[in-house]
Amino acid sequence: MSNPGNVVGGHKANLNNPTTSEEAKQHSKEVLDNEYNGGNVETSGEKNPQNVAGGLKATVNNPRVSDEAKESATERLKEMGQEVPN
Repeated sequence: MSNPGNVVGGHKANLNNPTTSEEAKQHSKEVLDNEYNGGNVETSGEKNPQNVAGGLKATVNNPRVSDEAKESATERLKEMGQEVPN
């Protein structure tokens, strides 16, 4: 079964794509209106903790990120009980 958020995102992207035909845009609008409450999809609000930790670890290792952001990411990793990279 398809993830409703992904389906809605695809149709919204289609509506904003300047190279998409008007027929395709009309179809996306109809799908959003008829099947997805105009594009308003409820989400659980829960994030995958492994994905969050991965993003924080990437922040810590990214040379283009400020020291302040790295410190914040390090603290969040510690709060999550994750190993902090050096």
